[in-house]
Formats: sequence, C-alpha cells, structure tokens
Amino acid sequence: MSTTISRPARAVALGAIGLGLAAGSYGVASAATGSGSSPVAAAASTTAAAPTASAQQPWGHQRSDETLLTGDTATKVTQAALAKVPGGTVVRVETDADGHALYEAHMTQSDGTPVTVYVDKSFNVVSVETGMPRPPGAPRTA
Repeated sequence: MSTTISRPARAVALGAIGLGLAAGSYGVASAATGSGSSPVAAAASTTAAAPTASAQQPWGHQRSDETLLTGDTATKVTQAALAKVPGGTVVRVETDADGHALYEAHMTQSDGTPVTVYVDKSFNVVSVETGMPRPPGAPRTA
C-alpha cells in the first residue's frame, strides 16, 4: 500500500518546518546578542534606560582600530563614566584610538544627547565631549 500526501498537506508541513527553523534561528540570535549578563550590562542596568539601537546611532559601529572592553576594565570605565554623567546610559566602552585617553565610553545623557567620556589608565575621567563625535584627526573646538 502506498501513501501519498496531498498538496495542501505537503504545503502545511513545509510551512511548519520553515516556521520552526525561523523560530529556532531567532532563539539562537537572541542568546548570542546578550540575553546573558556581562559587567557592562550589569553596570549599565543602574542607568535610567537600557541602550537601544537609536542610542548607538551617533557613533555608528565600533571602529576596527578600537577594542571593546571586558571584565574589570569594562566595569571600572563604565563606573567612571556613569559617575561623570549621572542618569546617562552607556552604549559601549572601548579603547580610544584617537589619543584622547586610553579608554572611552560612548553614552547618551538622560535627554538623549550623545556624549563621549574619556578615561585614563588609572580610571580617572580626563575629558568629556558632548554632541556628535568629531571625525578622526579633526581638531577640537572650544
């Protein structure tokens, strides 16, 4: 006895398989993008709001000549930046390739204004730039 599957049943089966693959891919992507906890996420959770894609827009993507900070260094830079910009939200902390300081924290102030906090090797804030960042090599304005 041979078994044949009708076209509608086959379409439903293929649709279910496709839906299952999409849901599984979403779960894997969600896990990979930070469902867990990190020092930066833990420190940033004390801010008024979690970083969003729109909060990251002023800085674009991370530059290839800068490295994201992790561990104790990330925690200390985050804490220094949050102390300097109360109510701000840390978007990311990384090394600074422009020579302002050893580290930098890209943030948004509570009103949404972008701000970059520069932190030295002793985790002291050395300067803060408010507004859109300068292009690499551009002179500072007063």
